[in-house]
Amino acid sequence: MGLDAVLHKDNYLATSENTKLPSLKVLREALGKLAKISKKKNARKKGSASRRKLARKEGRQHQKIARARKDFHYKTAHKLVRTGKKVFFHEDLNLKGLTRRNAPKQDETGAYIPNGQSAKSGLNLSWADAAFGQFFEILGHIAEKAGAVVIAKNPAYSSQLLSYRDESVFTDCSIREYWDNIEKLLVDRDINAAINIKRLGLDVFPSIKRRKGGIVIVGSITDATSKEVLHTLRGV
Repeated sequence: MGLDAVLHKDNYLATSENTKLPSLKVLREALGKLAKISKKKNARKKGSASRRKLARKEGRQHQKIARARKDFHYKTAHKLVRTGKKVFFHEDLNLKGLTRRNAPKQDETGAYIPNGQSAKSGLNLSWADAAFGQFFEILGHIAEKAGAVVIAKNPAYSSQLLSYRDESVFTDCSIREYWDNIEKLLVDRDINAAINIKRLGLDVFPSIKRRKGGIVIVGSITDATSKEVLHTLRGV
């Protein structure tokens, strides 16, 4: 089974079985409460009993978030393993790179200008809240007990290419769906990516090289697997 980390709306994972698993977003839901506690704590005198009390309350809230997230990860992992699949392929995510701050930008006068960090900060929070590194580690432990394996694959181009035809259609992250007029089929970006991750794991994803002007497919057996993939996407 292929697994794609989604982080879009209320979805946590997409699978190559044409399903999506919901997210929990415990950190986002608790941000308001944490902010109130932190504000009260910072207003108290350093070293005071009231400040220490609020610091302990803040710590308990963080522990509550961590426990809720871990419980969600275990439940999601068990749900996947109960499908009976013996191999799970997932994206080998560069989490440090995904959450790295954008480099500062300056105009011709040396003044700092918007660099997109404000929008990225919200995404960084989502990645932190999702804690995919912890989830895939938990999935690995549970899968091993059930006689299954979890394998990370380099997701390069898996989110762009149609899983049943060698055509790059999801060229922008804002493109969430694609209407294929040839197949009369609406293709979901995340489900398509999950199928491609499975194809990577099964070594049937095409070989791709980046050239000037775009990408070039230099080796493909997509036509041989397209019928099976189309059946999955149509829910057959």
